[in-house]
Amino acid sequence: MSCQESLAALKSKLTPKVAAMRDEVKGIIKEHGQKKISEVTIEQAYGGARSVKCMVTETSALDPMEGIRFRGFSIPELQEKLPRAKGGQQPLPEGLFYLVLTGELPTDADVAAITKAWRAHEDLPAYVTKMLDSLPTTTHR
Repeated sequence: MSCQESLAALKSKLTPKVAAMRDEVKGIIKEHGQKKISEVTIEQAYGGARSVKCMVTETSALDPMEGIRFRGFSIPELQEKLPRAKGGQQPLPEGLFYLVLTGELPTDADVAAITKAWRAHEDLPAYVTKMLDSLPTTTHR
């Protein structure tokens, strides 16, 4: 499968998911848009909004006791379920990318297609390398 075919396959998988999610969110906002979901104290605002329910996210959630979950899976669960490189001990980042993007656990073929697409775009254009090399070493501290 070529890089373009891999990207087209991923796009065809995402297109109906995005449309369905868009419709679902519009419906929720229409029906419940004015409902209050939280009260916030000054202490919470200064403390980084800890324990404030103020954002909807489908991709990840950070629980103060459990840690982060991606699409409902804990990191140990993902270490068990996501594809690895041959002989690898940890999952490939392409697998987590696919899961976060689609909401589905990837197959080895899904991960291979993303790897191929990323590899097709991994070389920086010469002008970018030249610009980066010309930055002073003190640019970021």
